[in-house]
Amino acid sequence: MNRYTVAILVRNQFGVLNRVTSMFRRRQFNIVSLTVSETEDEGFSRITAVFEGVDNTKRQLITQLYKLPDVAAVSELDREGSIHCELLLIKLVNVPERRGAILEASDAFGAKVMEFSREAIILQLVGESIIVDSFVDLLRDYDILEIARTGVVSLERGSTTMRSITRL
Repeated sequence: MNRYTVAILVRNQFGVLNRVTSMFRRRQFNIVSLTVSETEDEGFSRITAVFEGVDNTKRQLITQLYKLPDVAAVSELDREGSIHCELLLIKLVNVPERRGAILEASDAFGAKVMEFSREAIILQLVGESIIVDSFVDLLRDYDILEIARTGVVSLERGSTTMRSITRL
């Protein structure tokens, strides 16, 4: 099973996210990551979906997404032609005997300390999913209290924009 990333430019209206995700469900794709936000134009939202499936049904999904009335553009984002990253917040137990190792790992990955209290340390890391996964795996040796991840956001390299391929 392959992993794909698509950006979907949609009208910023009630129920659009449900209609888009229902299309994934009907085509039996497993959504691994889903990020939604307004764009530079408040009339539109950008949905970035990372999902697993096979190539021929992925093409069918993109065709079906274009049939939804509120979808303005769909763009498949590959590793070479786009920038991908996500945000991780991770809260760990702060005990003196583990603090140094946690902070060393944080420095090695370029994570930022967001909060430091007697009870807990909260770290922030922004990067590609594979780096975020590696950081979390490393910190599993310590007492993780909580993890929050944003999901993938992605933009095409160069001057190409989703608005340049819009059909609305």
